[in-house]
Amino acid sequence: MGDRLIRPPGSMQLCRLVADPEQEYYLFEPARVELGAPIVVCVHGSSRNAAEHARCFAPLAAAHRAVLVAPLFAADRFPDYQRLGRNGRGMRADLMLERIVDEVRGIVAGAPARWFLIGHSGGAQFVHRYAMAHPEKVERYVGSAAGWYTMPDPAVSFPLGIGRAFDLADLVFDARAFLSVPGCVLVGSRDTGRGPAFKKSKRIDRDQGTTRLDRGRIWSAAMNRAAAALGLPARVSFRELPGAAHRFSGMARRGGLPQAAFAFLFGKIDGLGSPDQIEPPEEDCGDKKELTGRCIVAEFG
Repeated sequence: MGDRLIRPPGSMQLCRLVADPEQEYYLFEPARVELGAPIVVCVHGSSRNAAEHARCFAPLAAAHRAVLVAPLFAADRFPDYQRLGRNGRGMRADLMLERIVDEVRGIVAGAPARWFLIGHSGGAQFVHRYAMAHPEKVERYVGSAAGWYTMPDPAVSFPLGIGRAFDLADLVFDARAFLSVPGCVLVGSRDTGRGPAFKKSKRIDRDQGTTRLDRGRIWSAAMNRAAAALGLPARVSFRELPGAAHRFSGMARRGGLPQAAFAFLFGKIDGLGSPDQIEPPEEDCGDKKELTGRCIVAEFG
């Protein structure tokens, strides 16, 4: 794990992966890391706001005594991270996440073999595809407002379906395995726009709907129909967050995204303050080129 700083309980740090110092991730450890503590990974959208995600989810992680990891998939290294990182389109984001989690598991005695996943927008694209590609590593997952989805259709090639992934030759989808993993789709009730960042095509509009609300509902239903066809129970739920649009900050503060996500992952915790009452971390972490160990960027008492 490299050198670790002496820090107050409940701290969050910006870390560099020991095996790849260009790779950064935020790490929040609760005041007491217990034996077998769960690991929660939260994945940013295309704005790469990993620090904001870590700040919003850290209080919930503290309440559940979970270790929180927020990887930063830099645009120059992971331009295709939403689709796991196809050949010729940058590095494999799914494999990098596993390297990060393996490093973090080194500080969590008895860490479970599976972890929890939360992703928003482009991060939700990554999260549901990761859960479908690597179900043996995922305990539960939450996808918030993905722009479009990989459908559980073996007749269509990845990333539109789970057929042969021509740009990811080693990827093989096991429908029975990934349909057994509990998942939740969260979308704001006002997330009906089709702006520049929204993926538009006649095929996707036809098969998945014309808004993120439509697409979330249609994908959830398609996953549950596929499960039923295999004799499995429905494992994917859909929830609309009233009053929320698409931005992560609005979904977190007005839509209750962090609370809804952790309620699905672990069960409800009452009495927690709203994320907008939490002091934001300092973004300036000194000269990152000189960062070799850990750098504290926020504290949660």
